[in-house]
Amino acid sequence: MKALLIGESRDGSFLEYGYELVGFAERIGAETAMVMVGQEKSLPGYGGKLYLADAATYGEYNPDLHKKLILAAVEREKPDLVVFSHSSYGWDLAPRVAAGLKAAQLSEVIGTTGDGYELPSCSQKMRRSVKPATPVVVLTLQLGAFPAVTGGGTPQVERVETEGSGKVIFVRYEAAEAKGIDLAKAEVIVSAGRGIGKADNVPVIAALAKALGGQLGASRPVVDSGWVEHSHQVGTTGQTVSPKLYVACGISGAIQHLAGMKKSGFIVAINKDKDAPIGEVADVLVVADVMQFVPALTAKLAK
Repeated sequence: MKALLIGESRDGSFLEYGYELVGFAERIGAETAMVMVGQEKSLPGYGGKLYLADAATYGEYNPDLHKKLILAAVEREKPDLVVFSHSSYGWDLAPRVAAGLKAAQLSEVIGTTGDGYELPSCSQKMRRSVKPATPVVVLTLQLGAFPAVTGGGTPQVERVETEGSGKVIFVRYEAAEAKGIDLAKAEVIVSAGRGIGKADNVPVIAALAKALGGQLGASRPVVDSGWVEHSHQVGTTGQTVSPKLYVACGISGAIQHLAGMKKSGFIVAINKDKDAPIGEVADVLVVADVMQFVPALTAKLAK
């Protein structure tokens, strides 16, 4: 099996979540090549063949031209899989490439099965297995779902080119306006998950955050339920954080949440389920009723 990995660059720099594509390919045992629109001064630490198109010529993002460039690389490599990150780049470009190839396209892959792929469904509450029916398949991988693999090495660069101008003109990147609390700057975060039971229990988690000199965070189900404002949400649809200490209270550990906090310095998880996925990334897993343990810990810290 061969996979063509679609790397991304921004402001001339390779985006490191592209290494998760390499990790995915290693997991399924696929031979790889990569294609990227970027700059030769900022290449990934990747020892395989890299089809490189000049960003100065083809733009930071131009869907019409980038699609043509990828299809040109596909023509040379004849891959079984064309693999994007599930980023804004991948969201927009993967369906265009799939249409050009008349190939199946699966979005937000979070795992693999024997002969197919695992995708989230029902607002991330369930998972489904899908087996594509076309010879070539276009995938986007959920950020954080597969380990990043930086094998190092120097890519064997081959230039790829196309003609035309496209209908989209890239103007600039514009940072989103900051709203509410900026968890990215917090050194300690204590997050509430669905396991705390109800909205009335949020102050109990907030009290622990205060006792530790930190900020209150939350998982998506808590925010979706209206218990906590969205500015406190941690995860791929919230804020990506890397505090020195992260305390997860009643959080099972959905991939989207783990992707937003797994780079924390030290992770403590409090959950009554000893097999909760959060335990796989936690440095310490406290198996206990969160609403019994947290008040006791807060009282101990207050002494």
